[in-house]
Amino acid sequence: MFIGSLESFHGFSADTELRRQCNRSRRVSLLNGDVIANSNAEQSGINARVFRAGRCGFASSPETDVAAAERILKQASENAKFLADRLPSAGGDLPPRVIASHQDPWRADTVAQKEILDFLAQIDDYLKKFPDVVSRRVNCSCLSLEKELKTGDGVYSYSFMPRSNIAVALTAIANDGSPVERYEVFGGSGLFFDNFSDPSKCFDALDRVIEELMRKREGIFADAGRKTCIIAPELSGMLAHEAVGHTAEADFVISGSVAGPYRGKQVASSIVTLTDFANTYHGKALPTPIYIDDEGVVAKDAVLIDHGILTGWMHNRSSAARYGDERTGNALAFSFADEPLIRMRNTAILPGNNTLQEMISSIEDGYYFTATGNGQADSTGEFMFGISMGYEIKNGVTGRALRDTTVSGVAFDVLKTVDMISDEMVWLNSGMCGKKQPFPVGMGGPHVKCEINVGGN
Repeated sequence: MFIGSLESFHGFSADTELRRQCNRSRRVSLLNGDVIANSNAEQSGINARVFRAGRCGFASSPETDVAAAERILKQASENAKFLADRLPSAGGDLPPRVIASHQDPWRADTVAQKEILDFLAQIDDYLKKFPDVVSRRVNCSCLSLEKELKTGDGVYSYSFMPRSNIAVALTAIANDGSPVERYEVFGGSGLFFDNFSDPSKCFDALDRVIEELMRKREGIFADAGRKTCIIAPELSGMLAHEAVGHTAEADFVISGSVAGPYRGKQVASSIVTLTDFANTYHGKALPTPIYIDDEGVVAKDAVLIDHGILTGWMHNRSSAARYGDERTGNALAFSFADEPLIRMRNTAILPGNNTLQEMISSIEDGYYFTATGNGQADSTGEFMFGISMGYEIKNGVTGRALRDTTVSGVAFDVLKTVDMISDEMVWLNSGMCGKKQPFPVGMGGPHVKCEINVGGN
């Protein structure tokens, strides 16, 4: 804990940022009862950024004492001067920040590694009861980001973001002799015992996963082609993040993403509104709550699509000044050795007015996709997501489970076909965005009915 450790630093220039950070991570993994991973790591350090004539000097150090802070401030200033003296001016000074402060409460992570191991062993013992499960893997991952930031123009922030997850990966054998798998993640924001107080409280959720796995091994392959489908929050969240969100990050817009020329134009059905939320939704903290970003900018919700119209992008200070836009506070860094990048926080399509049952009843022949294991998209908005769980819909009723398949399309084309959105909002807290640096993100949303390309056998 280092709350207040930077408050004694004064006198550095207005366009200077000093950030101290500590990342703590734990990982425990069992494969069929055997321990295959058991780690507890900590990475800490301090960095500084100094701006001069539009050029940024950066320096970092794994040391965190006062002498290290003074040294890296000097080095960052020298780096900025070096770049400014040798490169053409990249513009004048950035607009001043709004003076603000924020401080999260700090909590010690007191759980012992053996307690996590014993917890997972009890879950594994429960899974042994199911003889049709031929392979089981139980993982725990805990990550906390502790950051303290001070800027030369008076912004101070202390943030503490812990999260803990348990994942199970189970395998059974289908009738045709091929393996089928089911993967599920539990947990979310908070330290380990905030989410996992008693292994028996996980058993009902594990029963559901086992039931889905048994249905999947009896499942069918989807028919390939363009289909009317319902995608669950896990899928609609991935669509919002991977296929839309990245194209609307201003650095990607500058490099030529599809979102650039479409600003102010219709890119989705009029019932679609998509937002990158800063910290809360309906008064509740989100999975990745950012109040002040790593450039010292007060974080605000960034509405990307408003009733089908692409209205804006996500910015850091530099890109907001370039386009004359409001700053959104989307500049974030994963470790002390990283400079902040423009990236998402909690991205989702907003709920609509339909129930899930109404949506299912409206489909004569289609699919209901409930879980994904992976996905990718590019700057054109073209995407492909793996589907690890789903069901056929026939005559308005869900039927047989599906074997693994894929869905694909171009995000803006798919969003234009949306004609029903469910009225609930589900947030997921286990994703890591891999944009140059890893970073924990929140995503989710409602169920969405749309037309999408489905892969077959």
